[in-house]
Amino acid sequence: MKFFLMLLISIFFFSCHLKEKETAAAPAPYTIATEKQKKENRQTGDTIQMNFSNEEGSYTGEGSLDSIRSKVFIKFKNKDFGALEARIVPSTGKGNIRFNQIIFPDKSSDGPFGMDLKIPLKQKGDYILVIGHSLMADNPYLGKFKVQLENKKE
Repeated sequence: MKFFLMLLISIFFFSCHLKEKETAAAPAPYTIATEKQKKENRQTGDTIQMNFSNEEGSYTGEGSLDSIRSKVFIKFKNKDFGALEARIVPSTGKGNIRFNQIIFPDKSSDGPFGMDLKIPLKQKGDYILVIGHSLMADNPYLGKFKVQLENKKE
């Protein structure tokens, strides 16, 4: 009886496995490019990597804060000395959102700031801006925003 039961169970699992393989779609042999991809700085997880600048050399990225991601990290590389001018533009116009911190290439930090930030860039390397809501105010911002960065060279 045990042998018959084991045989029946194995046939059941084997048949389910075959049906799953048969219904799987075959991958497309080629891709169709309908339009040229636009280079944008978009949020991936909790990070916006600023890789693409516009004609003037400034960077614009889109992101969002929600109940899961209460902080967004903006990463950019500085190649020249100058002053960073940054701005957060919430989609609703106003809200409890700000630059909480800037982390310099030597791992030192400064902050908090407001929705606008002007700070000298005295080091070359990778910077991180932390965007979130003020813990001292009510109603944390939840929604989409744009961040604009511009390095005014000396």
